Amino acid sequence: MNPEIIHDEKNHKFYCSIEGKEAYLRYFMKDPGTIDFRSTYVPNELRGKGIAALIVEKALNFANEKNLTVIPTCSYVYSFVEKNEKYKELITRA
Repeated sequence: MNPEIIHDEKNHKFYCSIEGKEAYLRYFMKDPGTIDFRSTYVPNELRGKGIAALIVEKALNFANEKNLTVIPTCSYVYSFVEKNEKYKELITRA
C-alpha cells in the first residue's frame, strides 16, 4: 500500500484517504522555525498497515526540507524518531 500523503497547510495536517477513511497527523507551528507534531490518527480498519509511519515520514521530511525543529508531542512521532536515527537531528536543532 502506497497512499498519496497530502499536506494541508490551511488545516495544519498531513493526511491520506483510503477506502473513504482519513488517517492524519495534526500539527501547529510554535514559531516560524518550530513545528509541533500533536497527534496521529489511523481508523481501526486501516491500522497495522504502516499508514501512520508513511504519514509521519512525509511530515518529518517536510520539516527537514524547511529546516524546522520538531517537537514530537505525539507519542507515535516520538517513537518513530527514536527508531529512525536520521530524524533525531530534527528534534535537537537549535
